[in-house]
Amino acid sequence: MIIFIAMVLVAGIVAYVILSTGSLLQIQSGNTGSQTVKEVSSGLKVSTIQGHNTLGLIDKIVILITPRAGSPEIDLTGVLIELSDSQQKNVLEYSSSYWSDGTTGLQNLFDVDAFSSVSSQYGVIVLIDDDGSCNQTTPVINRGDSVMLALNTTAILGGIGENVNIMGNVIPEEGAWSIIEFRTPSSFVNPILILQQD
Repeated sequence: MIIFIAMVLVAGIVAYVILSTGSLLQIQSGNTGSQTVKEVSSGLKVSTIQGHNTLGLIDKIVILITPRAGSPEIDLTGVLIELSDSQQKNVLEYSSSYWSDGTTGLQNLFDVDAFSSVSSQYGVIVLIDDDGSCNQTTPVINRGDSVMLALNTTAILGGIGENVNIMGNVIPEEGAWSIIEFRTPSSFVNPILILQQD
């Protein structure tokens, strides 16, 4: 009888351990799944990169970005840009001194005061922002917003010449990175060039 009771107690303890382990694994897999979905569906999407040609050098570029589908709002003050021409690599952060409201239209995109002369800074040109969330001090973008990140490539890389490979990333604090990757044309005919298009 004592042996039978001991066996029942051991079986009960084993069953408890198995059930609690299973419950813990279920909670961990749920958290991992939620975090994975958040990482994949959130972040920024690069739609287009355009460059401005002055005397055979690309002196400015703009990167058109939108939040990915399902992404929560993204604060651009936490977004970094890596840019490299294989000779040097720069990491840029947002400067509130270089912000421009283009929601009502722009005469000349590359003439707006959004291009920093500091090699470690980028500016923002707001194109679509229906809820007014992307302002100068707290530039937050959410679903439906479109902004351009304005880079002074003369300050960053000394200008970009012909047949140059450019690589980099747009890195939000949370979510998927967006890749910058293009090769400049062998000759610059027009003042404005499409360098990368999704």
